Amino acid sequence: MGGRGAARAGTVLAVACAAQFMVVLDVSVVNVALPAIRDDLGFGPSGLPWVAGAYALAFGGFLLLGGRLADLYGHRRVFVAGLLLFSGASLVGGLATGPATLIAARAAQGLGAAVLAPVTLTVLTTAFPEGPARTRALAIWTAVGLTGGAAGNLLGGLLTEAASWRWILLVNVPVGAAAVAAAVRALPAGPPPSRGRRLDLPGAVLVTAGLSALTYGLSRAGEHGGPADPAAAGALALAVVALAAFAAVEARYAAHPLMPPRLLRTRAIAVGNAVMLLAGACFQIPLWYFLTLVMQNVLHYSALRTGAAFLPHTLLTLAVGLYATPRLMRRLDDRVLIATGALVAAAGFLWQSRTGAGDGYVTGVLGPAIPISVGGGLFTTPLTSTVTGGVADGDAGAASGLMNTAKQVGGALGLAALSTFAPGSSGSAAAAYGHAFLGCAAFLAVAAGLALVLPAAPRHSGAPVDAPSRG
Repeated sequence: MGGRGAARAGTVLAVACAAQFMVVLDVSVVNVALPAIRDDLGFGPSGLPWVAGAYALAFGGFLLLGGRLADLYGHRRVFVAGLLLFSGASLVGGLATGPATLIAARAAQGLGAAVLAPVTLTVLTTAFPEGPARTRALAIWTAVGLTGGAAGNLLGGLLTEAASWRWILLVNVPVGAAAVAAAVRALPAGPPPSRGRRLDLPGAVLVTAGLSALTYGLSRAGEHGGPADPAAAGALALAVVALAAFAAVEARYAAHPLMPPRLLRTRAIAVGNAVMLLAGACFQIPLWYFLTLVMQNVLHYSALRTGAAFLPHTLLTLAVGLYATPRLMRRLDDRVLIATGALVAAAGFLWQSRTGAGDGYVTGVLGPAIPISVGGGLFTTPLTSTVTGGVADGDAGAASGLMNTAKQVGGALGLAALSTFAPGSSGSAAAAYGHAFLGCAAFLAVAAGLALVLPAAPRHSGAPVDAPSRG
């Protein structure tokens, strides 16, 4: 392919990665600012986790719908709509005067992210063919997503210390406006809106209700002594019914299902997304949430120092994800990389669980950061390649929506489940957070075992080639 086509593909990659970075950044950017938000808006202990959880819940609940929107209505149109919703909700959240407004704005941000995030991956998988070019693009996209969480903590600390916690949301407004302008110019229009296919609205309502009820039920059970609590039991029962109804609708009644059952009959997609769910339960929200609280409540770091302490996570993840992983994918089976990365990260979480008030930065933060970041950088790109490979262009949005759903819902469920270890009336804060990190290590050990069940994948070998655009 000529230089013009390669330049166009590079521009698509840059715009997609910029949007992905913004979406992932807002998963973690609030964490460092949580004490300031609590003091300013008067949050109680049970409400504060929802500043992060509302975003993750809406994000995960609507991702399948967001992925299908891209398939039906065109990539550029959906991309711009997601950016506008995300930026508008950021403005409302930055101006919030009470807990309810902020939580509602964070949920609206999550909805915008759910529309936006799948199409960032869809434009890559349709612009780059399977092979070295796509592997390289996915490695960059994955590294951007992984570092967005750590960078969010640094940016959150800087803005909270230098200005106000409100700027962690307000900064999205000018950035979003610039991204909209770039997307209109750079992204291909994509296929025209489908005339013969309609949105599966019943499926979207059922899966969103089911996932929302599941997360709320787990959170309520953790706060009120277990699933015997009436509200928790009711929410969990509703979740089971809604998700079962969703499965029935998708399999038997939906003419154009939100989640085509044929995708889940593929072992790589079904097992790979189970691994993604477990990985999300550790990396997507809980790592940044609990480690932020450890640094501020146990090690007594300031907001700025806490944000800066995450810098090694960012640099290590970038180095491994951009340079080491693509080369290893040419030589090793993806299953080996996924399982090895998960076990290395599990060892890091095990180390992190031992952090106490007497630890310094090297033993309490930097040491565990090395295996956590190296492991995450090793397994995420081959796992993304596994769950999106071999999918027809017409299902690319659904496949990327499913992958993002597994990751984001894993984060919301992981936060809800691991929050049962939050400091209460008995036990030290360090011990409670340590139990949460032990839970993450257990999740990743299971993920490593599941990775061995994945089908063998072809080696990502061959010389790098220019990436043609199908737009």
